[in-house]
Amino acid sequence: MKQITISTEYVTLGQFLKLANLIQTGGEAKNYLLNHQVKINGEIENRRGRKIYAGMLVEIGEHVFKIVNE
Repeated sequence: MKQITISTEYVTLGQFLKLANLIQTGGEAKNYLLNHQVKINGEIENRRGRKIYAGMLVEIGEHVFKIVNE
């Protein structure tokens, strides 16, 4: 499990994808979500604006990321 640290109350799913180095720009988020299954706390999610808070788990394929505060 990899930890992703945020310095704000939350990040959007699109911002998370950039923080996790899965995409280079925010514009790529929509296409990435069309081609990859993303789960947040075990539920499939495809909205790039979905808010992700510290303590949440994001699963993409076999990769699991835990969001933590700075």
